Amino acid sequence: MMRPARLAVGVVSAGRVGSVLGAALARAGHTVVAASGLSASSLARAERLLPDVPLLPPDETVRRADLVLLAIPDDALAGMVRGLVATGSLRPGQIVVHTSGAQGIDVLAPAAEAGALPLALHPVMTFTGREEDLERLAACSIGVTAVEDDEAAWNVGEALAVEMGAEPVRIPDSARALYHAALTHGANHLMTLVADCAEVLREAGIGQSERLVAPLLSAALDNVLRHGDRALTGPVARGDVGTVRKHLEVLADRAPDVAPAYRALAKRTAERSRAAGLLDTAAAKELTDLLDDPAEGHPDQ
Repeated sequence: MMRPARLAVGVVSAGRVGSVLGAALARAGHTVVAASGLSASSLARAERLLPDVPLLPPDETVRRADLVLLAIPDDALAGMVRGLVATGSLRPGQIVVHTSGAQGIDVLAPAAEAGALPLALHPVMTFTGREEDLERLAACSIGVTAVEDDEAAWNVGEALAVEMGAEPVRIPDSARALYHAALTHGANHLMTLVADCAEVLREAGIGQSERLVAPLLSAALDNVLRHGDRALTGPVARGDVGTVRKHLEVLADRAPDVAPAYRALAKRTAERSRAAGLLDTAAAKELTDLLDDPAEGHPDQ
């Protein structure tokens, strides 16, 4: 894998992802020549991670750059690319990278028509926009997408990922949406699940809930990543219908906002447990019937 030439990097914008990737590229020897950002948080973040880098409007940032890093919300990406082309900010020979997980390279088509090299580089990591994120890059992967038959472009994307300290993984353009849905389901919904867990414990009057569950949740994550469905445990995987019924009742009474998610995940757990041979068909059906019954968990019905 060839090391890219030293590049002038323009970051649009200095959000959590853009500022961290810009700092990672600077650490690899590239020069961040400009960044865009308007909010107070973006200004503070740029001051920490991109010191002495001028903050300019997006079009001026892009004009100064060999490598354009578009780290902006998914829904704003297409309009930004069209606007940069319309203002003549892009030029042939530039590398234009976006960091969206859901988008492939089609959204960069106007830039490609203007002569730029389009790449999608999505870091598989959640960022805070602080210095520790640079170290997290060393333990994560970056999903790389380029034009299917342009091996040189794939190599450029992979080399940039390696320079930022991450492991490149090729993601075909056709798989991009499903790839991102899977990551979102795992990471974002995990955060919601853990937050719900801690909140229900606090509702039960139990202090230090995060400290209480941290070893359990860490072990569960490690087990499933190592062993898959064989690591499933708990009342659903064991077929303990009575326990699940009690859970439904107390959640309906004390945590009604959490109860629907518990039902949905318990049903999915029953399906996976049955498919893995941990739960026999009869027990799985009994659990599914319980979880599908809207009256269960509501003693007054």
